[in-house]
Amino acid sequence: MWREFKEFISRGNVMDLAVGVIIGAAFGKIVSSVVDDLISPVLGKVLGGIDLSALKLSLGTKLEGDKLVEVAIKYGSFIQSLINFLIIAFVIFLLVKMYNRLRKDTAKEEPPPLPTPTESLLAEIRDLLKVKA
Repeated sequence: MWREFKEFISRGNVMDLAVGVIIGAAFGKIVSSVVDDLISPVLGKVLGGIDLSALKLSLGTKLEGDKLVEVAIKYGSFIQSLINFLIIAFVIFLLVKMYNRLRKDTAKEEPPPLPTPTESLLAEIRDLLKVKA
């Protein structure tokens, strides 16, 4: 069982996946920073200084211990998360598109493989049968 586990871990796909997850987590932080620190303030300014994450629908208050706590539906937070998701998805789309384009440009077309001796012999037999018929 241990040997099978070592073989599974030593395959390239598992290591590639691990690297992808680590890079993805770091990339997610970068994109979140771009959204939170660059795009959201501009969007708030365009919308007249509105902070989307502060938008809410107040339902009243409730007493929690000695404190009076507001009960609210925070739809602004949801809108902000939705915008974050759309921007992150768009950036990832652009990166994958660029990666695929680079891969296509660098990939050279390989010539078709030469037929095996058996395939060559069968092709000759086929051609001879066509001539006789």
